[in-house]
Amino acid sequence: MSNVRGMVDPSTADAVPLSEQLDTPGRVVIVSASMGAGHDGAAAELARRISLSGTPVDRFDLLDLLPAHLGQALGTAYHRLLVHAPWAYQRIYSSTEQAGGTGPAAGAVLRVAERRVLRALPPDTSVIVSTYPGASRILGALRLGGRLGVPVLTYLTDFSVHPLWVAPGVDAHLAAHAVPAAQARALGASDVRVCGPVTDPRFAPAGPQERRAARARLGLPEDAPLALLVAGSWGVGPVRQVAAEIRAGGAAVPVVVCGRNTSLAERLRADDIGHVFGWTDDMPALMNAADVLVQNAGGLTSLEAFACGLPVASYRCIPGHGLTNAAALDEAGLAAWIRTPDALAPGLADLIRGPRGLLQRAAGLDLFAAGPDTGPAAAVLRAGQSGASVPQPGSMTARRALLPRTPRPAGPRLALYRLAATVAVACGLWAGGVGLGMAATAHDYPGLMRAIDHRLDPDDFTSAPTFEGSQP
Repeated sequence: MSNVRGMVDPSTADAVPLSEQLDTPGRVVIVSASMGAGHDGAAAELARRISLSGTPVDRFDLLDLLPAHLGQALGTAYHRLLVHAPWAYQRIYSSTEQAGGTGPAAGAVLRVAERRVLRALPPDTSVIVSTYPGASRILGALRLGGRLGVPVLTYLTDFSVHPLWVAPGVDAHLAAHAVPAAQARALGASDVRVCGPVTDPRFAPAGPQERRAARARLGLPEDAPLALLVAGSWGVGPVRQVAAEIRAGGAAVPVVVCGRNTSLAERLRADDIGHVFGWTDDMPALMNAADVLVQNAGGLTSLEAFACGLPVASYRCIPGHGLTNAAALDEAGLAAWIRTPDALAPGLADLIRGPRGLLQRAAGLDLFAAGPDTGPAAAVLRAGQSGASVPQPGSMTARRALLPRTPRPAGPRLALYRLAATVAVACGLWAGGVGLGMAATAHDYPGLMRAIDHRLDPDDFTSAPTFEGSQP
């Protein structure tokens, strides 16, 4: 990797110096959730860096730890909300934001998982990292209740910080940039550290020769300016509309990545969009071939683009975190928030050939200029030096840790109560996801969006997106 603006190779920035400077702590546990790919992607790279120090790492998917397939129901409901009822997702996001965290139903779901999460932790665990707000809530509650004796850290994968991210009981919050760090502090987080992003080391700036090779291998035009349009692993949002607008504007040729949304890819090809990709492991090459990234959620893909020195535009963002991430990235000077169709073509031209693009490339690469002792893996390993550990299975401490705080039915009755509660919650979530998806077609999306979130500029919804999701 070339040394651009003091940038440190992320494959060695955290782990190598630490293996020389710190005693190896016990096991590190990372808890994520497969709600899209961003939380898992951050967890995977964080685990890889920590492993380079010789420290054992375990990763858990929170959805797998929920009983009675509740995790699958949650993931399905979330997907259906984003695809079929974005207005409802915006309402949930805004209401929990205004309430400062979870409501009663979400709190009940999280409490169901506390015992299972505690039992999944290996006995030699020395520190736990969450890359998902629900996991942070569970781990923070265990910490506050005295049932978890090891440090808990939250790695903030989003640039905007929803109150759910700031969980009571969490020891420290790790942020990629000063903007999300400031938001976390404003929400009451007491220990917030700016540690920089975590991205796969394959995402790196490319020279002219690499750029030409990537375009040739991917079958892309040799000389035309290219706009890489992404919509997450699920391919949600008004992707067809945006692709058509990019093509009509003439500033760039659209190159669309649809993730696992095969029906979207088929419709784009029917629309005569010439460069359409499904799920791919070759995103580094696509970014090296492109001149600008157009995104609608502001997650891990944006960080990967920054690592490549690729300017980023936020446009027709999905509700909830898509809009708040766009605002935070724009505030940080890292991504241009293009809010109207008329501004799309000149905005892309400025990012591809103008001064805005040069400034954003420099700002993005500066995110990766942290020294070897300030990255997120370094913070995790230092937290693991405290020497605390998870109670050994079968010990008196472990039995006390697992005891309920209030009397509950015992024996078979307890199992029946738990099963009934879990099935009820899962069925409710499933029915809610399906019902909201059906209701979405009967409501006025832009009007509801304006009514739901008064904090956002009404101009953000001047042209309402139509959402193209996977077939049910």
